[in-house]
Amino acid sequence: MQSIQKKDKPRKPVVGITHGDLNGISYEIIIKALKDNRLFEMFTPVIYGLSKVLSYHRKNLNFFDFNYKVVRDARQIMNNKVNIVNISNDEVRIEYGKATEVAGRLAYDALEAAVSDLKENKIDVVVTAPINKAGIHSDSFDFPGHTEYFTKRFDCEDSLMLMVHENIRIGTVTGHIPLRDVVPSITQELITRKIRILNDSLMRDFGITRPKIAVLGINPHAGDHGLIGDEDEHIVSAAVISTKKSGMLVYGPFPADGFFGTDEYTKFDAILTMYHDQGMIPFKILAFDKGVNFTAGLPIVRTSPAHGTAYEIAGKNMASADSLRQAIYLAIDILKNRRAYDEMTKDPLPSGLINEYGNGKNNRKNEELNEVED
Repeated sequence: MQSIQKKDKPRKPVVGITHGDLNGISYEIIIKALKDNRLFEMFTPVIYGLSKVLSYHRKNLNFFDFNYKVVRDARQIMNNKVNIVNISNDEVRIEYGKATEVAGRLAYDALEAAVSDLKENKIDVVVTAPINKAGIHSDSFDFPGHTEYFTKRFDCEDSLMLMVHENIRIGTVTGHIPLRDVVPSITQELITRKIRILNDSLMRDFGITRPKIAVLGINPHAGDHGLIGDEDEHIVSAAVISTKKSGMLVYGPFPADGFFGTDEYTKFDAILTMYHDQGMIPFKILAFDKGVNFTAGLPIVRTSPAHGTAYEIAGKNMASADSLRQAIYLAIDILKNRRAYDEMTKDPLPSGLINEYGNGKNNRKNEELNEVED
């Protein structure tokens, strides 16, 4: 009698979490986000940080029932526990609310360790706790933020900062640059590239078959037909028309104030804004506590809570872990969506289905497209 072989269960997603700035709220929100053991049925968490610092915060917060396993290498992790890859055994002084050189260096070391493990497939996704940009800045970390760092480390030409909360998705054409540099930086080519990254991400990462994208204007009232600057007519509109001709559902440019002042933003799968505050202000009003920062366009999945180090409440047991928790959930969802999308697109449709659907060009699809265009 032949024995029946059991199929190996697929590995639960392994979620790397970098500790960010240890003088901020990072350890507090990490502990709060992971203290429910039921989460380990969904994923295996791996913190990149310092075990001594984790112990310090655990005692300060009185979370004595929060247990974890200290490992030297992510290969040693346990599936049903919180794991911490100890990046240093140094004694570190915690100075709540202060940007220090030591905290910046250790934030960078955690990022480097997580990137190395991502490249070696020891972890599946990474969630980055908040850093202090001034504290981490050095010859090694000469970037405006996480987005640019991961883009460079994974040799990508470009990426897109995409803020996400439920069905709200807001990306920015320009990122962390001075406002005076925004208009000179925006070109038709740049907008087109960002639209393509956004469209591809909506399909692969979010499972949206035919994404509908809104593009906002640069100037007040989107230039008001050239009365308030001609950039929207000559640059933004040209990018919208170009991408629409290639088959994408792209609309705009829309005036930003009226677009968010009404429910117009709810009619699109994603919104592309021109500069940081144009997108971040409405997003954080709508979804500050639970918003997530996702870097679209990378070969790996990286998310982060939408807030910063919150120095003003560090060490006071006042921080909410909701945004970090949502960042973890979104990273896992995107990982699953990518795997499903890649599996689906790897094998072509049977010939009968190809004839029936015509690769998305049958009459029914055209009717839907015309209906949207109207």
